[in-house]
This record gives sequence, C-alpha cells and structure tokens, in this order.
Amino acid sequence: MSSYPPSSPAQPTTLRQRLAGLRGPAVPPRPLDARALAALAANPGCGRRALLDGAGVDKNALATALGSPAAFGQSQFAIVRGNSFEAKVKGDGGAELLRLVHAHLDPAAEPPGAGAHVPDLTAAGPEGRSARTALALREATAAKAWTLLDHPMLALEVAGSPAYLEPDAVVVHPDGRWTVVEIKSFPMIDGAADAAKVGAAARQAAVYVLALEKTAEKLAGAEVGHTVLLVCPKDFSNLPTASPVDIRRERSVTRRQLDRLTRVEELAATLPEGISFDPATRTAEELVEAVSAVDAAYAPECLAACELAFHCRDRARTTGAVTALGRSVRGELGALTTVEEALAAASGAGCAEDPTAAALHRAARLRAEALESAAGVGA
Repeated sequence: MSSYPPSSPAQPTTLRQRLAGLRGPAVPPRPLDARALAALAANPGCGRRALLDGAGVDKNALATALGSPAAFGQSQFAIVRGNSFEAKVKGDGGAELLRLVHAHLDPAAEPPGAGAHVPDLTAAGPEGRSARTALALREATAAKAWTLLDHPMLALEVAGSPAYLEPDAVVVHPDGRWTVVEIKSFPMIDGAADAAKVGAAARQAAVYVLALEKTAEKLAGAEVGHTVLLVCPKDFSNLPTASPVDIRRERSVTRRQLDRLTRVEELAATLPEGISFDPATRTAEELVEAVSAVDAAYAPECLAACELAFHCRDRARTTGAVTALGRSVRGELGALTTVEEALAAASGAGCAEDPTAAALHRAARLRAEALESAAGVGA
C-alpha cells in the first residue's frame, strides 16, 4: 500500500484567484479612481474595459506591450494652473467656495459666515482617511452648520474591493445636505463651458455621489444632493465662477455600469483557461490573442479615456468595423456592422428587405444622379 495520503479533490477557483491569474499572480491589482470609473460609465457596452478594470489590470503597461501605447495626463503647465486656481477658490477658509455653493444651490439658507467649519481630515493611509471623512460628515450633519471638507477620502466597493476616491471638496449644508464640488481649470465663458468637458466632470462627480450615498445611508438626516457645483475660471480671468450641474442621468448610468462590473465573474467565465494579460509572462502575440478574446465596444471617444483605445481602433479598422466611424454612424447603420456590408448595400447588393440597406442604395442612386447632372451642366 502507498504511504502517501489520498489526494484531496481540486478546490474550486475563487473569483479573486481567477482575476489574479488574469493580471498575473505576482502583479498587485491596479486601484480604480473616479476618472477610471467615470470612463466606464461613458462606454457601458465595453466588456473588455469592464473585465480589465475589474481584474485590476494595468492597461497602460498592456497597451505598451501590444505596441499601441497611449499618452494620457495634463501638461505640467496645466497642472500648475489648476492647482493655483483651486488654492484660490479654497483660500480664506473656503469663504469664496462656500459663497458660491450658497448662491447657486441653497440661497434660502443662512449665508455661511467667517466661522464655517473646515475639519482636519488627516489620517494614516486611505482607510484611515476614509474613516476620518465619515466621522467628519457625521459631526457636520449633526452640527447643522456650513462645513467644507477639503479633499475628503471616500470609499466605494467595486467588484468586491474598495476603491478610494478623492473629490475636490464636499460641502455640508445646514439642513444636512451634502454637495460635491468639482473645481476645474477650463474656462466658463459667458456662463457656459465646453460641453464635452462638463460631461466628463459630471460623470466623475457622479462617482463621488454614489460613494457619498453609501455613507449617508448610515446617518439619520443626511442627504446627498444630485446637483453638483462646477467651479471654473470666469471667462479668461482667474476669478472663480460656478454653475450647478444635474448629474442624475450620469449617476444612473454609472450605477448600472458598476453593477455590471461587480458581475465580472460572468465575463471571466467566458475566457479560455490559462489566459493572462500579464506583459511580463506573455509575448505580444499571446497578449493580442488574450485581448481579442474579450468583446470591445470601440468608439472614437475612447481615445480620450482609455489606454487601450489605439489598439482597439487599429483592430476596428483592420476588420472594417463601422464603430471606427463613430457611435452616431454605428447607430444609423443598424444591422450593417462593417464598412464592406455598408458599401455592398449602397451598390444594391444588400438585403432588399433591410430598410437601412434600401435607404443606402437609394442615397447612392441619388448621389450618382446628382453627379451625372452636375457633369452635364459643366459640359
């Protein structure tokens, strides 16, 4: 008889182990921040980004290994200018910032005075700062007085792990309402700012609102406002001005996407066994194969928000996918998912029963007739 004990049955792989295998067992998970979570909400149909972010994969290192690196980040000049403007807005105990919140969001309340509270949120590590922020919110809500929390630390569970988020500011109103304040260095000209930049700021603020709601659920009398305050330089000066931004739609989209991200196990279950996105242990060809195993939803807007955008764009162009032409074109073409199919439909070779194909064919005929008529007039 063998002296070895009987082998135990194989233990099932947990989700945490599965995700660790995807990014590489020796690779720590890359933490999610508000900017990354907001980018998820901007493209909720992309399973590739949802899986990679849920697993904590370093997409920048992955994109570099794939040969399509993407450079992100502000210039040093923009960072200095942004920091200088934020310091100006929060100067003098946050008097100007509180004045803007009062004027735009709570004019019926008593104006904030010189004694508005600005608690010290210093603590060790993100967990300590998050706990100190929660305590400061509790104390400010009970005090029923204007309170400014400068760079608080919020915790939000994402895919089973805490993500630590740091908004520019949170203001507690005397009635117990909490308002997120986003301070941006792009200008607000004649009371309006660039729509794309405002949209990005709204999606980022929605992430902070979701995190605040988790804390507010535990406090009687606390309420998180769904209108945030966007503070920007006025016109071409360095003077602050502000505009309320309703983020209810962005909050709902972000909530749905985060719920989908927490079900990342379903996405991971569809992948072949042994697949990995670790550049240190996989060749470029293996990484391309691994990335291709996860469906993506590329759009030109991804170039400003995702490290893998250039790789996904190259793949979309190689396969002739109409997504490379933009979401609006993709929506108009319906069941026609490739440029080749669209051109075939325009030439009359498409399905006659498809209204999109019929419309393309008719448009092509009208264009040909117009060009022929113009050529005849020129002759």
